[in-house]
Amino acid sequence: MKRLIPAAAAALLLLGGCTQETQNKLSRGLQNWTGTNGVLDVYAGEKLVMRFLKVDKLTTGASPDDGQQRAYRYGYGVLDTDFNYKVDKGEKKIYFEIGSFDTYVFYANPTD
Repeated sequence: MKRLIPAAAAALLLLGGCTQETQNKLSRGLQNWTGTNGVLDVYAGEKLVMRFLKVDKLTTGASPDDGQQRAYRYGYGVLDTDFNYKVDKGEKKIYFEIGSFDTYVFYANPTD
């Protein structure tokens, strides 16, 4: 235990010296390793129109040529067609994208 405290303090100091992007990459790496189980709700005004379950992460698109960040996020989730927060028979995990101004959601056809 006595060795753990100095090691943790040293790790925090090293992390504090990292750039924000490096810290974000480390955080995403940890999240990818541990996983999440998120819910993404999509509203049109005040009305819920879509719900994705078991979303493991939302990723920012990057250009393959210059590595620049794109103005959308994407991920995979189970489309909860009856909005009951449960994965029911027939509900599938599909790909989706969220537009730059969150005005649209592009998603794979869940009936294919």
